[in-house]
Amino acid sequence: MPELTVIADYGDLCGENPIWDGTTNAFYWTDCVGLKFYRYHPNTGKHELVKDGLEINGAAFNQPGGFVISNNSGIWCWDGADKAELIASEVDGHKCQMNDGIADPAGRFFVGSCFYNPTQKYELGKLIRVEANGQVRIVDEGFHLANGLGFSPDCKILYFTDSAARLIYAYDYEMKTGSVRNRRVFVKVPNDQGLPDGLTVDAPGFVWSAQWYGSCIVRYDPDGKLERRIITPAKQTSSLAFGGPDLTDIFITTAAKSEPMPVMPPGYDPDSGYFGGRLYHLNLGIQGKAEFKANISV
Repeated sequence: MPELTVIADYGDLCGENPIWDGTTNAFYWTDCVGLKFYRYHPNTGKHELVKDGLEINGAAFNQPGGFVISNNSGIWCWDGADKAELIASEVDGHKCQMNDGIADPAGRFFVGSCFYNPTQKYELGKLIRVEANGQVRIVDEGFHLANGLGFSPDCKILYFTDSAARLIYAYDYEMKTGSVRNRRVFVKVPNDQGLPDGLTVDAPGFVWSAQWYGSCIVRYDPDGKLERRIITPAKQTSSLAFGGPDLTDIFITTAAKSEPMPVMPPGYDPDSGYFGGRLYHLNLGIQGKAEFKANISV
């Protein structure tokens, strides 16, 4: 099996949201707790800090320029430098406390809100859609810890993760209107495994999920059957994305800050071991697919 290698070691408190820019052949990722945003250039092997002090929990490239980003304060258009314009801080009276997000084929932005707090009663999260004109709509609700999203290659299915519930859902998706319907369970991760976190879909239509607490990434076939498990050194393996000139490079983010939760698998030790903080690379010869760009103006 090809070797898992370390690309960068910034000690990311919570490495997340890996995205590949095929236009500039650059890879981006965020430390959403450390408030840092990075870029890696595979052609030169160099990586750099792009932005410090900005919380980015989810991001997609935006066709007018820069990014659409989501964080605990809302959903934003960000120019990639110093200017961020708020799209929404609430929707239908509910706070936009947002986690992971993804652009759809028509340039909309789908993102999940998250209020998970195991120490007290909390509001359940929403799946939210941002239209090209910046209008924000709730399309579904009832989630504990909204996380990774992805589209099937034919764009007829949207996958959406609820980490604390240990579920990856599948929706029927309609590209013309951006509507989702027929939510069903695609994968229920057993209690003795890690939590499903960041997600991506490869060109053959297999779903990849990083497992927080699980020290691995996993690949499911289109029917939700586990096809393979790849072990990583990091107990808190957080997300993954395809990139590179042929989209066969897999970039894997991890998190150094231990985050114990009641949904940890039995026997998991939140006080010792290597939790993460590095960015890893792997190439299995499996081709991913390019992620879509948002097309949102405010």
